[in-house]
Amino acid sequence: MKYELKEISVREVVEGYIDSAEEGCFGYGGKLNIRPPYQREFIYSGKRREAVIQSVQKSLPLGAMYWIRKNDGTFELLDGQQRTISICQYVNNEYSIDYFSFRNLTEGDKNQILDYKLWVCVCEGTDKETLEWFKVLNTPGTELNAQELRNAILPGTWLNAAKKCFSKNNGEVIVKDYKKYLKGSANRQDFLEAALRWICDKQGKKIEQYMAEHQHETNCNELWLYFSHVMEWVKVTFKVYRPSMKGQEWGIFYNKYEGINYDADEMEKRIQDLIDDEDITNTRGIYEYLFDGKEQHLSIRQFSGKIREAVYNRQGKTCAKCGRHFELKDMQADHIKPWSRGGRTVAENCQILCADCNRTKSDV
Repeated sequence: MKYELKEISVREVVEGYIDSAEEGCFGYGGKLNIRPPYQREFIYSGKRREAVIQSVQKSLPLGAMYWIRKNDGTFELLDGQQRTISICQYVNNEYSIDYFSFRNLTEGDKNQILDYKLWVCVCEGTDKETLEWFKVLNTPGTELNAQELRNAILPGTWLNAAKKCFSKNNGEVIVKDYKKYLKGSANRQDFLEAALRWICDKQGKKIEQYMAEHQHETNCNELWLYFSHVMEWVKVTFKVYRPSMKGQEWGIFYNKYEGINYDADEMEKRIQDLIDDEDITNTRGIYEYLFDGKEQHLSIRQFSGKIREAVYNRQGKTCAKCGRHFELKDMQADHIKPWSRGGRTVAENCQILCADCNRTKSDV
């Protein structure tokens, strides 16, 4: 890959700046694509982008940025997107620092920012070389996550449509308030990855395979319809939203259980009963437990060491079932009346069993 180092002023970079879902993000008189397919969404927080402007105002170096020169004479921003957008947004009066937006500055202070020179390394190479260099440049900073790398490898019209739904702060996921059921954030591709993981579980595919198959489609209707069905199924099945619902694998549950007609009122009663149960230490596991009935999702409270020792001594240091002697460390505390039948985790409901007897009891 060939390259040359150039000084380019902020004034030149911000010329014709635009950032929209329909037209993309461009600057440098429309010749610089600030957010090409392999770039993540803008993620700088308020303090970080303010630090960029303050560095410019103090004429401190921001570090080199990397642009790719295309065959048609335009450019793609390879590294430095967060700094570039921070500058463009400020000059475009999209945020202020200490109550001063760009328009509030004196002409001298405005020109100081506009005349600031950015160090830009302009590179030329193949698409493969571009992506490889992009991965290398991102290693020291905020690394690309798995979905961002997939986006870099499989760009296209389908991905553009999918990002409008799942990766924008004004996308359909946010508008329809589905965000509260998902962990992560839109701009780090967490919502898109969740939807892809779920539909691929249903179709028995890998995410990369699904994206490759749909890469050049002009819409993401299949994925969005599936995802919205999942979300509406959750809202119908569980009448009351609780914070513990955030980040559950709803699509995986939907794939297994959406054909079952659940009574929403009964589900709510069971949820409240389980929340009120002091023996349950993992309330996030309640939802999966309601579907498959496996108690391990709930992390039922274990007998304390004090109770274990007291019951062990009460039993004469022998197994309650086979009567053989074992050291306490080789024995296990067990509910006489199972938790699932109303048994509590108290001394009166505890028995100490050897490993073999406890296993035999569990298998019955």
